[in-house]
Amino acid sequence: MPEPARDTHVLEDDPPSLDPLAIERNYRRERARRRARVERQRTARRSDVRFWITLFVLAFFAAFVILTAWREVQNLFGV
Repeated sequence: MPEPARDTHVLEDDPPSLDPLAIERNYRRERARRRARVERQRTARRSDVRFWITLFVLAFFAAFVILTAWREVQNLFGV
């Protein structure tokens, strides 16, 4: 009976190496991956804060313009 075809696009973990340089290289790679993941999380958090601050500033500016325009309309028509 034929064996099922191996899925070539799935990455298989290499067997552990006893080479000290390979171990150090793996540690560095994992640390870099962890730092990148943490940095992506920080960036996402900062972008959320920037969005809400920008939204608040724009809402404040829009309210200011609307109230100023309303006052000018009242002065213009004598209401």
